[in-house]
Amino acid sequence: MNKAVFNMEPFTCPSCIKKIESTLEKMDGVNDAKVLFNSGRVRVDFDGSKTSADALEDTIARLGYPVLSKKVS
Repeated sequence: MNKAVFNMEPFTCPSCIKKIESTLEKMDGVNDAKVLFNSGRVRVDFDGSKTSADALEDTIARLGYPVLSKKVS
């Protein structure tokens, strides 16, 4: 199991959070996705054999939310 934390600008709307979480959770290999509202972080637990942190970042960016930095473990 891999974990990625994406640092972003703080979120301002609940619908943005739901959009990101639900889109990521539909991706093959993603077990859990949580947006931390005030901190501007997105935490994702994923199977590295099915997807990658880069693919997750690309998905977030395609939704219109640029990632400032990421940490993968």
